[in-house]
Amino acid sequence: MFEELTALTLLFILSAGFFAGFVDAIAGGGGLIQLPAMLLTFPSKDVVEVVGTSKTGAIFGTSAAALNYRRNIKTEPKFLLSMVIPAFLGSGLGSLIATQISTVQLKSGIVVMLVAVFIYTLIHPDLGKLEVAKHSPRKRTAIAICAGFVIGFYDGLIGPGTGTLLMIVLVAALGFAFVGASAIAKVVNVATNFASILVIGFNASIMWRVGLALGAANLAGGFIGSHVAIKKGSDFVRIFYLIVTFILIVRVAADLILN
Repeated sequence: MFEELTALTLLFILSAGFFAGFVDAIAGGGGLIQLPAMLLTFPSKDVVEVVGTSKTGAIFGTSAAALNYRRNIKTEPKFLLSMVIPAFLGSGLGSLIATQISTVQLKSGIVVMLVAVFIYTLIHPDLGKLEVAKHSPRKRTAIAICAGFVIGFYDGLIGPGTGTLLMIVLVAALGFAFVGASAIAKVVNVATNFASILVIGFNASIMWRVGLALGAANLAGGFIGSHVAIKKGSDFVRIFYLIVTFILIVRVAADLILN
């Protein structure tokens, strides 16, 4: 596969992988950079194959960020598992039926939700600065299970913006600070990527050498991005999150208009 790529093209996708890992580690949304770059590089390849290859690279960055966050920010293991397991199952299901249903209505709903959350976050400057536990432990777990499954399904079905959607739930609905939300979102995102890779790997081909090279770049970006987020704190992550959310709104809305 590498024989088909020029040095400039390889540099292009590796740069995209690095910046995707960096952005994703801070606020989610790395797929907005990486997946379009991959689709542009491999226009003749089946979309599912390109998506699987992109996720193969992305899992390295999300894993590096998750490990770095876990070393610096403590998260309750039971709560984390209550989100990780449903997200894994949802992503596997979404990947399994990704090529069998229309996603237009789902994308429309995502745009409406993202606009609402963007405005809500913008007019509440203190949101996500400090962790303020909301709901009883049982209700928090129930929300985590439902959100994990639904967002995992979205990741398997469409993909870009999964980390951002996870942070919406963790900050706005469950009361986590932005940095703590990033730490949880990265672990959940590892699970959703892994489920998609398993399903796509069994049902379609993956460009493994490209995926591993992309993974190295993504890993470097994820490691640096998580360090920056931990050092700068929730105020910085909030601003980054708003920027990424706005870009995600524009991207998904453009897909709907053009298609």
